[in-house]
Amino acid sequence: MQYTDPLVAELEEALATFPMFDAHTHLTVDKLNARGLHDIMLYHMVVSDLYAAGCPSGARLTEFPGWPDTAEAHHRIREALPYLHLIENTSCYWGLRIILHDLYGWDEPITAENWERLDRMIRERADDRAVTQDLIRKMHIQRFVTEYARRSQRGDDDLFQYSMEWAFFTRTQRGEYDTALYELERCWGQPPGSPIPHAAKNKPTPARVIRTLEDVQQALRHFVDQLVQTGVISNATHVSTDVDFRPVTDAQMAAALARREVAGPEERDIYVAYIHDAFLTLLETEAPQVAFQFSYAAEPLPHETASILPQRSIDDLAAMIVRHPKVKFVCMEASRHGNQSLCTLGRELPNFSLIGYWWHNFFPGAMRQVMEERLDMLPMNKQVGFFSDAYTIEWTYAKVRLVHRQLAQVLAQKIRQGQYDKDTALRVARHILYHPAQDILGMTPATVSA
Repeated sequence: MQYTDPLVAELEEALATFPMFDAHTHLTVDKLNARGLHDIMLYHMVVSDLYAAGCPSGARLTEFPGWPDTAEAHHRIREALPYLHLIENTSCYWGLRIILHDLYGWDEPITAENWERLDRMIRERADDRAVTQDLIRKMHIQRFVTEYARRSQRGDDDLFQYSMEWAFFTRTQRGEYDTALYELERCWGQPPGSPIPHAAKNKPTPARVIRTLEDVQQALRHFVDQLVQTGVISNATHVSTDVDFRPVTDAQMAAALARREVAGPEERDIYVAYIHDAFLTLLETEAPQVAFQFSYAAEPLPHETASILPQRSIDDLAAMIVRHPKVKFVCMEASRHGNQSLCTLGRELPNFSLIGYWWHNFFPGAMRQVMEERLDMLPMNKQVGFFSDAYTIEWTYAKVRLVHRQLAQVLAQKIRQGQYDKDTALRVARHILYHPAQDILGMTPATVSA
């Protein structure tokens, strides 16, 4: 990525040498590399670009614990190719180009005539651990966090720490009013597993059904016990901005449980608020070392989400954080316009921090605004500087490069206006990329190489 501004280029070159952590991913241990062109070209953020351009399919490909077979992967690639030129302007496409140029030496347009050759190149490296090791060293990533369900039986704890991403009882689904109960039911008495994909159809029937307040408490106790027994460093989930998180009494919850068969928005909010508050109370007392890491301000559409953040929701969030002062709240936000408000929470609430640039904020203009506001408003130890949300190591690489570029521009602006000198700028950047992930989340550097 050539850049004509010498100060930005100098800062970016320095950033590329700094050690850092990737504090939230969906990498599958032992399957870190892309398994074909589909894993790069049809990363879910690119799929959204293609769908917006007119591609018929807007859904993600088959997700973990399954994998797209060759027929599915090749069908979706062929389907997307006619629309690829229409997204050349997007920053997701920029990430795609970074991957292909830097990691595969590929600078041709992807066409119907050449995509199979590119696909073979990528598949040939899918299980090459030396490629993985080299790329991790190149990025200077000290350790990754991924879902507990994606760990390997042989273990890779030198390279990974784990987050429990399992029950999403604070994530709403359109037209569905008992999601919180279902999400808790399906985990009750079960070993930890994967989350249900957004907008999933034909959900499996849980082995147990919640009917009483005692059932809720038993199911939550099992869930928190799994957090403790597995040794995860965080519980990763989503907090919907569409829910009224007012305090709910036992009597209100019991009455709402009796109305489950005819539940509507009011019951939905009661289920979510009651279960969530009870969960945080248990987390606070039984597992205060486990961070509550949550995505925020991305609400469901048929395939993915949109950035939606009512101001009332921020007030609810503040009250929630105040009620549970021993819980470590770590927010992955998807709202550019909400960042300033969330920064004010971070200034006044000791147990609330912000992390990285998630989903609808992972675009250069949004990232620069978010970075600038956080640098101005929050101390360095209240902002975790990076997470990739990547499903393959190649997209981790692209996101590292994009974040470095935006951070270099923000730091250059602050140097030019006299706010930082160059040494201060680099010292600040080094800190936020490395230390808060350790201090807030409990990440530790790998003891051996990948």
